[in-house]
Amino acid sequence: MDTLRGRWAKLYPHVLQFGPQDELPRPAVLMFPGCGGVRKHHMEYVKAAVRAGWRAYLVSSYGHRGWSKRFAATFVCTGALLRGARRAGDVLAAVWGISQLPGVDPERVALAGWSHGGWSIMDLMTMPLLRRGEAGLADPDPRWLSGVERLFLGYPYVGVLARSSRRPWLRAPRTFGVVPRRDHMATVRTHMKVYAAPLAAGVDLELWSPDGTHAFDEPGIRVPLPITFDADLLGEAVQRFEKFLRG
Repeated sequence: MDTLRGRWAKLYPHVLQFGPQDELPRPAVLMFPGCGGVRKHHMEYVKAAVRAGWRAYLVSSYGHRGWSKRFAATFVCTGALLRGARRAGDVLAAVWGISQLPGVDPERVALAGWSHGGWSIMDLMTMPLLRRGEAGLADPDPRWLSGVERLFLGYPYVGVLARSSRRPWLRAPRTFGVVPRRDHMATVRTHMKVYAAPLAAGVDLELWSPDGTHAFDEPGIRVPLPITFDADLLGEAVQRFEKFLRG
């Protein structure tokens, strides 16, 4: 079982870093893609973060595991491997490592996740992180999340496999949630039931419900799923992401 340090050592070579080439302490947004891994459209969100004055870090959960995107589509997207509660360990380890990098303000950290990435972040919010083995780590520690001030959740998975669908949130960072009206993974009503937990925890929650499908912002998906790319909605999502970081 990995320690925080050990997991971060595995993740670090596969983290893409963006922002000013200096060591001034700046806020940092850690970005966790969906089960399809890092894709071209994530760069639009990266550019928005940098425009807003943030450093951006795209975190791959597949590189150190030696998994291809084809493998991930077969086993991760179906929920057979690396469910949100397990990937939450990657999220916590990335916060641990990136918060200590030169040029990062550890008190101004944001987490952004799309689909599977959002699932992982939401599951992490439900974990006490006080005992060995939580999030698949030998030494989880909730103190490392004290600097996480906001979350951006793009159409997160909120189905029966998600801890967040049945457990309360133990943390209350400001949150922006994207709830597509035609998400085949969950109805708007299901999303709203799950978001009742952060509201009960006192989260400052803003929701946007575009007339789009799951992964509406991701071009080039070639799978037999009811997913439709919408360039206009991608543009609006990026604008809202940037506004959220500036706010």
